[in-house]
Amino acid sequence: MNETELMEKRRALLGPNVSTFYQRPVHIVKGEDVWLWDADGRRYLDCYNNVPHVGHCNPRVVEAICSQSGQLNVHSRYLHENLVNYIEKLTSTYGGELSNALLTCTGSEANDIALRMAEAMTGKRGVIATDATYHGNTSLVSQLSTGNAPTYGYGLDQYVRHVEAPDSLRIEDPQGLRFAAKVQEQIDEHERSGIGFAALIVCPLFLNEGFPDQAPGWLRPTEQVVRKAGGFLICDEVQSGFARSGSHFWAHQKQGVAPDVVTMGKPMGNGYPVAGLVTRPEVMERFRNSYRYFNTFGGNPVACAAAMAVLEEIEQRQLQANAAKIGALAAKALNKLSIKYGVIGDVRQSGMVFGVEFLKDKATQEPASGFADQVVEAMRERGVLLSKLGRHKNTLKIRPPMTFSEEHLGLLVQTLDEVLAELAPQS
Repeated sequence: MNETELMEKRRALLGPNVSTFYQRPVHIVKGEDVWLWDADGRRYLDCYNNVPHVGHCNPRVVEAICSQSGQLNVHSRYLHENLVNYIEKLTSTYGGELSNALLTCTGSEANDIALRMAEAMTGKRGVIATDATYHGNTSLVSQLSTGNAPTYGYGLDQYVRHVEAPDSLRIEDPQGLRFAAKVQEQIDEHERSGIGFAALIVCPLFLNEGFPDQAPGWLRPTEQVVRKAGGFLICDEVQSGFARSGSHFWAHQKQGVAPDVVTMGKPMGNGYPVAGLVTRPEVMERFRNSYRYFNTFGGNPVACAAAMAVLEEIEQRQLQANAAKIGALAAKALNKLSIKYGVIGDVRQSGMVFGVEFLKDKATQEPASGFADQVVEAMRERGVLLSKLGRHKNTLKIRPPMTFSEEHLGLLVQTLDEVLAELAPQS
């Protein structure tokens, strides 16, 4: 089927408002490492998808899935070595008290369970998230996402309060004290309402918020506020984890905080559905005794085989060091473009996540959201796939597989330079 026929089938079979990337969607039929091919045989450099964390169709992961699928796949009520072996290796990347894990199929489920854990430990239900975030699509966690909150939510919105997301370009808060004060305000509101404060949930790098610049330890004042109030700190590392920050395996380690729960998802199995969370033993014990929870597919032998292969790839191919190296080179290259093109208001980089924020006017800092759309579409037409994010949707989100190399970066920057030369006036 051609693109038009596929879109008509999607609308007929899936219903309205099923999103696709780009004004002219890409019909993908093949992937390998950082490359994708469409139905016409055209190759695209994938600078967006963090799901294939160690590269599309990674041979080690494919072999692990195929081998285990050919031998056995059952749910976790039967004993199987893959589950305990994987959790042992996973929790070794944390150290400290985060030694228990629970596996699910999606990050949404993991975040939902994390909030239940907070309720079980605190006896309260009030949750705080930023006003420009996304944490999943269950009935509860979908209420955390201001831009994606459902029309109907079973009244669960009463338990959620939002705090202004950090913005290093527009909000001066070098030590995180202002953000901590804003969190305290919402904690107080929860307590006054009678609901009480249970948890703050954040991505440690605030990636959906536009990954603002932050000094190491920026989140510590907020952690102290949460602790003083008797609440839980939940770090959603679905995007920021598994060595993507470059300097550390987990982004909360870069922040120097000790969360009560860390949730994981998308990149965990390189595309195979596996997600989960880690927490302290006493938290897991309270949860297990407070809820009757079972997940048929969570932690199945094939999922654990895929997830173990991802950890092995990161370790053996030194992909954390690669993230730090490529991220630094990307920041340097993008800063050169910012000198050349006045529409670039800021350069962002956190390990293997980088991009630029576009402004209509640097003096007023007015976002150039429409221009960001133009750039994303123009890059797609030139064979480079990326996206945008942030409160104003004016920041390019470049989040490639961890195997992204200097050669790939060179092609990305060269193509972006060509697009900006066509669309934007030079400084």
